[in-house]
Amino acid sequence: MQSGIYVSLSSQIALERRLTTIADNMANMNTAGFRATDVKFDEVMSNTQNDMNAKIAFVSQGNDYLSTRQGQFDKTGNPLDFAVKGDAWFAIDTPAGQVLTRDGRFTLKDTGELVSSQGYPVLDAGGAPIQIDRSGGEISVAIDGTIRQNDTQVGSIGIFKADISKGFIRYENSGVITTDRPQPVVDDSTSGVMQGYIEQSNVNGIAEMTQLIQVNRAFESVSALMRDSETSIQEAIKTLGGSA
Repeated sequence: MQSGIYVSLSSQIALERRLTTIADNMANMNTAGFRATDVKFDEVMSNTQNDMNAKIAFVSQGNDYLSTRQGQFDKTGNPLDFAVKGDAWFAIDTPAGQVLTRDGRFTLKDTGELVSSQGYPVLDAGGAPIQIDRSGGEISVAIDGTIRQNDTQVGSIGIFKADISKGFIRYENSGVITTDRPQPVVDDSTSGVMQGYIEQSNVNGIAEMTQLIQVNRAFESVSALMRDSETSIQEAIKTLGGSA
């Protein structure tokens, strides 16, 4: 088979993967704390014995990465709504273990446990669930995550950092499970907790729609190229067969 068909096929696989990420991003445009997925593609060089050892560039399947662009902060005034300032995350305890999320729509259970919108316990910097006295008065949270009631510290909301580039998988509640072990943020003025705010998805709908159109057109172009290559092979076989 001509190497051009292999190149086209690798391109189609890459485009299909990008199409999947675009669809996922579009589906989560209105999901609080969601961070868009992008794909980085690399060329894979292959030496062939034909055409004077020319190098042919194939497209790799690509590596997923999260956009670090911050989503819009909406002021809600709800004392149990929180947003993370900077490149950091809240942590929640789930059946899959510790999960990072930027969805700060928290609530209090009857037991006083602070939980996420999906009911998972919110963790402090030490990785322990947070307990608040429901009858202990107004809750105020400082930029460093310190929780106070009646001017008394009763706990702290932990914020964490992890190297997402080392690998991650998606989880519910706009969460990610990272290959790199999350570490609590300490004495970092660029990160913090904002009470009474919710971060919206950082998906740019217009940009995603534009990329969707581009990917569809590219896929159609590659398909046409493959059809032309197959036609050329068939005509060559007929010609050579007739000559014999």
